[in-house]
Amino acid sequence: MHAKDVLVDAYGRIQEEVHAVVDGLSADDLNARPDDRANSISWLVWHLTRIQDDHVADASGREQVWQSQDWADRFGLGLPRKDTGYGHTPQKVAKVRVDSGDLLVGYYDAVHEQTLSYLQDLDDDELDRVVDKSWSPPVTLGVRLISVLSDDLQHVGQAAFVRGILQSH
Repeated sequence: MHAKDVLVDAYGRIQEEVHAVVDGLSADDLNARPDDRANSISWLVWHLTRIQDDHVADASGREQVWQSQDWADRFGLGLPRKDTGYGHTPQKVAKVRVDSGDLLVGYYDAVHEQTLSYLQDLDDDELDRVVDKSWSPPVTLGVRLISVLSDDLQHVGQAAFVRGILQSH
């Protein structure tokens, strides 16, 4: 098995979990926050998708789906177009609201499609390419892809936890 095959499988698992956590929820449930300092399912799924979109587009030299496919306007969040949610205050988290899960899943699926397109053509040797020299040690493509994978799985797990809280009441 090649490294790209492992990555394709792993990123596919994120997609499965995103669909599972959003499926069947109302807008109220998607936007609910366990308290005013917590993240909603909408914010968590939007953020994990923005991070994947931003980081994979940067590493692959492609344009972000957020801008190229007009998702920024479809969401209409009133945030800067390049905002990924990193470092959001509770007030900014509250700005990320959706009318349905279709918007979240649609954006995630579009990003997933672009990610898979990139991963399927990836050569194992490419994973050693440095993509970010601002860290010590510099970040390679392999490390960046695993970092995004880890971050996305953590956030979709948090979204599943919030869903469980909402469904327990």
